[in-house]
Amino acid sequence: MSDRQIDQQLVELAQRGDKHAFGLLVSKYQRKLARLLSRMIRDPAEVEDVAQEAFIKAYRALPSFRGDSAFYTWLYRIGINTAKNYLVSQGRRAPTSTDIDADEAENYDDGDLLRDYDTPERLLATKQIGETVNVAMDALPEELRTAIVLREIEGLSYEEIATVMGCPIGTVRSRIFRAREAIAERLRPLLDTSPEKRW
Repeated sequence: MSDRQIDQQLVELAQRGDKHAFGLLVSKYQRKLARLLSRMIRDPAEVEDVAQEAFIKAYRALPSFRGDSAFYTWLYRIGINTAKNYLVSQGRRAPTSTDIDADEAENYDDGDLLRDYDTPERLLATKQIGETVNVAMDALPEELRTAIVLREIEGLSYEEIATVMGCPIGTVRSRIFRAREAIAERLRPLLDTSPEKRW
């Protein structure tokens, strides 16, 4: 049974009043949704609040979920809209350029990227690349950042991203291409590659 089929069964149980089934969906997608929202909202406490609000909205809207798209696609769309509404209510918009803060930089190298055989120079280069990618991501316009996060971090297909973002697949492809180009441009000095080289 596929992940999507399992989600659909849990949704159907939840639609019939099974709160435990919805709790399983929350457990499954809570971290992924928070990771997505953290690209729009910096404060971890705010991310947690917005994620919780998104799950509440999803629970209330569950009776209208027909299963035309995957549950997580539908949930991510609710999450993104909830985050946008939250930022507007706070008189803010999603950040377009911010310096990476020290906590985020330290958390980026969270051990999975490090190996005992790495040299200090290699570790420093890896950290610089990670920080540069994060700064480049933060500098992207909201639509580009959302598209690239959904594709590269969340692993959604182009079709699923189009559904989440409410736009044609061609627009998604264009946004992802533009986001990758912007990130590549920032990485070129670190990787010592020419502008003609694509990777």
